[in-house]
Amino acid sequence: MNETPLKVCYFGTYRAEYSRNRILIEGLRRNGVQVIECHERLWGGIEDRVETVQGGWKRLGFWWRLVTVYARLIRRYWQLGGAYDVLVVGYPGQLDVFLARILSWLHRKPLVWDIFMSIYLIALERGLDGKSRLGVVLLRRLEWLACRLPDQLIIDTAAYAAWFEETHGVPASRFGLIPTGADDRVFFPIPPSADKSDSFTVLYYGTFIPNHGVLTIVEAAALLADDPSIHFEMIGAGPDQAAAVALAQEKGLTNCTFAGWLEPKALRQRIADADLCLGVFGVTPQSLMTVQNKIYECLAMRKAVLTGEGPAVSKSFQHREYLYLCERKNPQALTEAIRVLRNDPELCQEMAAQGYARFVQSYGMGPLGKRALSILKRLDG
Repeated sequence: MNETPLKVCYFGTYRAEYSRNRILIEGLRRNGVQVIECHERLWGGIEDRVETVQGGWKRLGFWWRLVTVYARLIRRYWQLGGAYDVLVVGYPGQLDVFLARILSWLHRKPLVWDIFMSIYLIALERGLDGKSRLGVVLLRRLEWLACRLPDQLIIDTAAYAAWFEETHGVPASRFGLIPTGADDRVFFPIPPSADKSDSFTVLYYGTFIPNHGVLTIVEAAALLADDPSIHFEMIGAGPDQAAAVALAQEKGLTNCTFAGWLEPKALRQRIADADLCLGVFGVTPQSLMTVQNKIYECLAMRKAVLTGEGPAVSKSFQHREYLYLCERKNPQALTEAIRVLRNDPELCQEMAAQGYARFVQSYGMGPLGKRALSILKRLDG
């Protein structure tokens, strides 16, 4: 006799385009779960959220927007008539979880929140407390209370769960662990371009945020400036991009080029053309506690990956087996690691093959959806 498929309402003003939400929704669907998205857009983008923390929350326009968006969200939810088994709040959901708790109580359904990352910690790492101390204090209190509302919390690593316990007093045992993974509909092995450069290409792509340690990458490029066979490619945009470009110009680097964001297909080809893909080298708490998207994405494309060692990544991936680890915020260590890998193509190929096999087994959308389904079934049962 076939078991009745689980029906999930994926709820909130979550970032619909963000990889974490796309991965969990598709992962659940691949495991036979019926996912109904009950979503309304609240935020215009990252800068919109930053501006809100810095004082935008004091303006009448913000509260009017909040009321109108949540009114539409409630209307969407009410049309479901409670025809679901579990209510899941997507990332970020620090505001959504309060409304979700009320609605789930009314229909006597369990509530799960994929908290994924602390918005409070992100605000600290962006230095927003120096611009609006009150806004960050209120954000911490909001997050403290929000963590206590769901029946189940989800996060990506045990290290991050331990941070929530230490910072917000939420027992780590309340968190189910679902790694970040990657969208394997976007990231998968493809051949390099026919006109691929002969140089050993070292690729960074991302949002140039402090936990990525992009200045360390540029410093390493400077130390390798006398080796014409190695070229650095920096793709993306973000807070530290201007400083990275200025540092490269100051040092007169010709072996380090910068490009803005690319469309997914173009980015995928750049990854395929790279000889070595870089992860992150910052030492912020968030950087140390997580295994970033880009690491999983490059493993999904069967590429050799070099990243900074840390509690989360070291626990998940063995050095020189699935990827290569070096000391963080240390340009000399990064330089030496790049030289090792440039001179050992067999090691790069072995890591790429083993990393890809590990990704397919544990970090693709199917395996991650299976983890999520196991967590949700315990609540539904």
